Amino acid sequence: MRIPIIAGNWKMYKTHLEAVKLVQSLWYEVSDVSGVEVVVCPPFTALRSIQTVIGMDKMNFKLGAQDVYFEEEGAFTGEISPLMLKALHVDYVIVGHSERRQYFKESDQDVNKKVVAILAHGMRPIMCVGEPLEIREKGQAARYVEDQVVNCLQSVPEDRLGDMVIAYEPIWAIGTGRTASPEDANEMAGHIRRIVACIFSEPGFQKIRIQYGGSVKASNIKELMAGPEVDGVLVGGASLSADEFARIVRYRE
Repeated sequence: MRIPIIAGNWKMYKTHLEAVKLVQSLWYEVSDVSGVEVVVCPPFTALRSIQTVIGMDKMNFKLGAQDVYFEEEGAFTGEISPLMLKALHVDYVIVGHSERRQYFKESDQDVNKKVVAILAHGMRPIMCVGEPLEIREKGQAARYVEDQVVNCLQSVPEDRLGDMVIAYEPIWAIGTGRTASPEDANEMAGHIRRIVACIFSEPGFQKIRIQYGGSVKASNIKELMAGPEVDGVLVGGASLSADEFARIVRYRE
């Protein structure tokens, strides 16, 4: 049984004080929810504050970071290492988000190094893949995503597949208000699982969880989660509202 995972990517929003208020408000609204893994991913500057609040108030949230560098230390000004995140008890790390790929020119090879580093330090990657609109319109989405998955999973130990999360985020649906249909989301999630099955053994690919991301909101969460291959969602803008994100977390009601 794969536990549904709902992660909120706060992107470059919220000071550390605003982040604390948001996570406290969210906990007030979902503290009685069970059977769903909730991950909050604030900016780096708020990680310590959120970690403290989660611990002090015994919140059943997992802490996520929005990126990481693959080296443990060194003269890499502005970067954050896996050791630094591990020291803050970070559970999940988003890597390969389309915004990182687009604005900071990250390649599949960069993402792969980060995935391997995250696993090596006992954390769990949320590895993002997804196609731009022009690729979708040409009918090449499946092949495009396949290449990303294969490239980004190089050297990943099979016994750590249960710690992997792959987020399918079609680029044309991120922050645009457009959402892949539930059928499209489920189809691509199943395609990703079959790709993983070709790389690893059957027990391994059954453990991996696959999220959908891209303009997820309370009004479409039930339909998106209805597909048997979709194990959760990666939420952007809607996760910045405690009320909206709570309604997403409570999608079963």
